Amino acid sequence: MNRSLNPARPSLPELLFYGILFLFFFQLIADFVEAIYAFGLLGTSIPPEIVSVLFLFSPLVLILLRRKIPFWWLMLAGELVFLTRVAETFLDTRGRMLVSGLGVSAFLILLPGILWKWGRAQRTNSYPALGGGLALAVGGSILLRVLGSGSDISTLEAYQAIGWGLALLGGLLLPITLRQLGDAGDMAGKTSSSFGRLVGLSLGMLAILTLLYFAFTSINVIARWSGANYLLVMGLAVLAQVGFVGLILGKFFIWNRQSTGVLLFWNGLFVLALVLTILMHQISFPSNPVEYPYYAPDPGWLAYLPLVLMLLLYPILLVDFSLITHEITRLRPTPRAFGGAFSLAALFLLVMIFAHVFTTVYDYIPVVGPFFRDKFWLVHLAVGLVLVLAMLFVRPKEVPPAQDTLVPWVGATLLGLSAFLVVWQYTPLPDQPSPGATHLRVLTYNIQQGYSEEGLKNFDGQLELIKAQLPDLIGLQESDTNRIAGGNSDVVRYFADRLEMHSYYGPKTVTGTFGIALLSRYPIQNPRTFYMYSEGEQTATIWAQIQVDSRTFNVFVTHLGNGGPIVQQQAILREVQGVENVILMGDFNFRPDTDQYRITTDLLDDAWLLRWPTGSEALGLKPDQRIDHVFVSPGTQVLYASYLLIPESDHPLEVVEIGW
Repeated sequence: MNRSLNPARPSLPELLFYGILFLFFFQLIADFVEAIYAFGLLGTSIPPEIVSVLFLFSPLVLILLRRKIPFWWLMLAGELVFLTRVAETFLDTRGRMLVSGLGVSAFLILLPGILWKWGRAQRTNSYPALGGGLALAVGGSILLRVLGSGSDISTLEAYQAIGWGLALLGGLLLPITLRQLGDAGDMAGKTSSSFGRLVGLSLGMLAILTLLYFAFTSINVIARWSGANYLLVMGLAVLAQVGFVGLILGKFFIWNRQSTGVLLFWNGLFVLALVLTILMHQISFPSNPVEYPYYAPDPGWLAYLPLVLMLLLYPILLVDFSLITHEITRLRPTPRAFGGAFSLAALFLLVMIFAHVFTTVYDYIPVVGPFFRDKFWLVHLAVGLVLVLAMLFVRPKEVPPAQDTLVPWVGATLLGLSAFLVVWQYTPLPDQPSPGATHLRVLTYNIQQGYSEEGLKNFDGQLELIKAQLPDLIGLQESDTNRIAGGNSDVVRYFADRLEMHSYYGPKTVTGTFGIALLSRYPIQNPRTFYMYSEGEQTATIWAQIQVDSRTFNVFVTHLGNGGPIVQQQAILREVQGVENVILMGDFNFRPDTDQYRITTDLLDDAWLLRWPTGSEALGLKPDQRIDHVFVSPGTQVLYASYLLIPESDHPLEVVEIGW
């Protein structure tokens, strides 16, 4: 066979093309799912826009093709991926949803098309460059997320040129890569009729992309699962990459010498570590209201063993991807077979996305919703089991030498190492407050997952609003964006880095709450989270101390469920009773004319009324229907209190200045 048509080592342009392609897929699907969720967030119901998930079934169009996928189809699909990635950043939520969905659908046509051409070009004895490209994409995604403090920096307004440049490069490399694949003739070789095998391998491929999308392309997500130190989690991920390169250089790797059984063992161990990482921090909530407030038991250091093991083993996902792509190209399926198999795999992806989102919004999903309460671990177990079963169809001994993977893995490792250094060296540190302070400026704000009242993503607008108030202490509600429903962004880290404040995230994201956080100019001492009895969405409260000179404040931040259930407020007040210098703030979901408000003001004072005893401020604003409050200990001096009724979120912002 002509060696030029069967290169064992993928070229650098190929690797760059596939790296950009997979990076854009992760960005597009993150924005697509986030935009769909945003419509549900605004309406607290299943939105009609959910029909846009039909984009995921684009591989069905391949069923129309009997023997050949036209070159122009793949060119069109590829250019759509790159164009939509650039265009969607300029659009509102609806436009972003439609355009990013179109980009995802184009990717799901292009990927099987590339595999089809690879197999037909008699390159089935070579290492498919897709695996190396995926490694580069993961490293690149991690770096871009770190540079953006948890948000992909290439999607932020000031840095969108990064995305434009990558899209331009990808668009230029697309025809070169496709023509290179087609040089040996599209119809060479024998076609396999093993459709069941192809379905299993396709499911495995989508399971890998799903797990990477859920967590491993956004390391901040894993840190919020466990409450572990961000730098530690990043360091372990980079260590895994460095170790993998060492194994390659040492000419020892799983597919060089090992059997399918050993491959299954390592995959099974990874999936076990993944599920245990979540389960160790998943809380089994008591069913009896009298057992609240409930502090989750300290999981201890043992809880971090599966986290370490999971991070060290995560490169197995990229190994699996290379094995699966090689196995698929060996089968040489027809376009119709690809269309059927990838459509079933896309259905699996869709079900897993729904299941992931349902673990948070179960209270708003009729009939099936309650099943998903506290089942975050189960979603990842399901994806992991599909991956393990898919590896039964792989023959690792027939795959080319592992040394051929060195170039992309070195590149991915360098990207990951750069991300680690950014976190280590350039994370802003809060300034030490000046001594002799005589006031404390407190702000509470429900940020609606970073969305404005009009439903537009609005991190920067909210940040500028907060910054203008010059707060010393901030309580945030609905701030748990570290999920696929929030685009895997970390709005708390984004705010804290740019405000140069200390932060405590509050409840771990595996618990299914809507998120509360505390930011402070002063060091946060003894932070902990307790939970209230919840029949619907799970609720929680942060309790921490801050010291201003010689005065220690006990700070509580909370978000009660719909209607502000009195049983939840009673649980909070049991913790507040007898505590000095209390600041209790948040979205309470109850108004001043309710029993919940009455029992609260029997113990604490409403800071608004301390400044404006008649309920109306100097300009006539009288927020008598307010549900966002700041309560303080009796005798507290309130120098200033204001509500800002602005559209940066669907809630007003309340600012209170305490003096002494």
